[in-house]
Amino acid sequence: MTTSKSPRRVLQVAYDDACEALPAHRHKFSPKKFTQHQLLACLVLKEFLRTDYRGLAAHLADHPDLCRQISLGTVPHFTTFQKAAARLLAAVPGRKMFDAVLERALRDRVRTRRVPLAAVDGTGLESRHTSRYYVRRRSRHGDTDQVTTYATYPKVVFVVDCRSHMILAAVPGRGPGSDLVQFGRALSQAVGRARIGALLADADFDAEWVHRSIRSHGIRSIIPLERGRPSDKPPSGRWRRRMKQRFGQYKRKYGQRWQAETVNS
Repeated sequence: MTTSKSPRRVLQVAYDDACEALPAHRHKFSPKKFTQHQLLACLVLKEFLRTDYRGLAAHLADHPDLCRQISLGTVPHFTTFQKAAARLLAAVPGRKMFDAVLERALRDRVRTRRVPLAAVDGTGLESRHTSRYYVRRRSRHGDTDQVTTYATYPKVVFVVDCRSHMILAAVPGRGPGSDLVQFGRALSQAVGRARIGALLADADFDAEWVHRSIRSHGIRSIIPLERGRPSDKPPSGRWRRRMKQRFGQYKRKYGQRWQAETVNS
């Protein structure tokens, strides 16, 4: 899949997809200064630029041509972006936007409905920006070398098309914890958006019920057998035993699981 390095192109595609997925305003009494389409496109640009809300506002102020591109009369205050993110990135509008992006990819022939090979993976995410001053104040002895650590962090389990690198499903959660918690919902989303031939997963997903769930949709499951202590006894469960017996046949195909790591990075 060809990716874009152009902020202008990313902003335009995000705006067009937002227009398909969401109404201009949440309800008839909403303020009419900015549309949901404009704000969501700007939030996508923020992630593309890898900046924060203040940085996004400053970037738009320095590039009025980007504002004109989506008919943005004035640059929103950074707190407007912050509040919009909490509203627009919630489950329902986020899912609608997700579907709009995938439908556009179908129309543009970036992906096909039939996906011969997909992979599932989980990853942790950064939760926020923190200043050195904040970290120093939080440390017990004011140690300036302290690293920022948190008891929990946001994570996501996603399913990706190995050919196009399009993400077919993404389910957020809180870490640390097993990726199996989000797996069922991720699988349900993915099979609703594509006809998957085979699904690759790493040993974190090695469980008999995972194999059964995947194969109940007519999808071949390929998962290395590595959970539990080493034993001479055959693994429990039909599909885990088959993995032990036949995984060597699948090694070449399983090597494509790195495509998920590429998307992850």
